Amino acid sequence: MTDSSVTPHIEVRELSIGYGDFVVQHDLGFVVNKGDIFVIMGGNGCGKTTLMRALVGLQRPLQGAVLYSGENFWEAPEEDRQRLKQRLGVLFQSGALWSSLTLADNVALPIVEYTSLTQARIDEIVSFKLALVGLAGFEDFYPSELSGGMKKRASLARAMALDPDILVIDEPSSGLDPLTARRLDELIVELRDSLGTTVVVVTHELASILSIGNNSIYLDAETHTMIPTGHPQDALKSGHPKVRHFLTRGAA
Repeated sequence: MTDSSVTPHIEVRELSIGYGDFVVQHDLGFVVNKGDIFVIMGGNGCGKTTLMRALVGLQRPLQGAVLYSGENFWEAPEEDRQRLKQRLGVLFQSGALWSSLTLADNVALPIVEYTSLTQARIDEIVSFKLALVGLAGFEDFYPSELSGGMKKRASLARAMALDPDILVIDEPSSGLDPLTARRLDELIVELRDSLGTTVVVVTHELASILSIGNNSIYLDAETHTMIPTGHPQDALKSGHPKVRHFLTRGAA
């Protein structure tokens, strides 16, 4: 899916992330092309979620650039940053659904905030997005009435509410049983294929990494920088020793 003549959907250049004087990761540089399912992998505490926050506009990096289709997000005026954010759908690890709102109201939130559509049109879009993730008919349910997998799918529907061309997902399989996690992975691939969405997945789950990713990087907690890994299946066979060890942990 790589074409050197096309501007990358996301490009990260010489990025350092951290808190104050503490550098979590430095010298990060990678390209995510349109239609990729790009995996950011690594063990606990390596900086995966911090990198995700820098990508989606929640935490300014210490230095470096994040470009969306050639536009430098962190150097852009606030108005342009808000416009770029609307191109992103974000699924947080916890799901971050509002417990006091129905699924319909949760999914409708970004549509209400960023558009002036009529309530009838919003209702149509909400029902369509819930149907996309296999939750047709659940509009009036509350998050407390759902299983863990259903909550993740509802959160995915909300992330897709504004038809983003880039979807960023933090630990999609966290807390799910293997069967539910596999179904969620399959759904992510289906959405990429049917909607043409570019997907960035932040995860340490081996099953997800090896089954859905077509490009990846590994964040090394020891050196505080990345190891480019390419296709996870190739990294499993002939990649950097640290990456191979990470991808084979738990194997007999």
